[in-house]
Amino acid sequence: MSDAFSGAALRLTALAAAHLRWTPRIFWNATPSELTASLAPPLPGETPPSRAEIAALIERDSHG
Repeated sequence: MSDAFSGAALRLTALAAAHLRWTPRIFWNATPSELTASLAPPLPGETPPSRAEIAALIERDSHG
């Protein structure tokens, strides 16, 4: 493992732990796209999902 990669991985792990409350297991199982999307600032004018949308996502994803 190169020093550049290990240094970047350490910084990203710290960011994910501090800001996203991700465990190391979640961090290492996430794709680079998932990490980028999770750390990116929200788009202007974007509204958060409604309770119904969140419930639908939970139901969809709870079955594996």
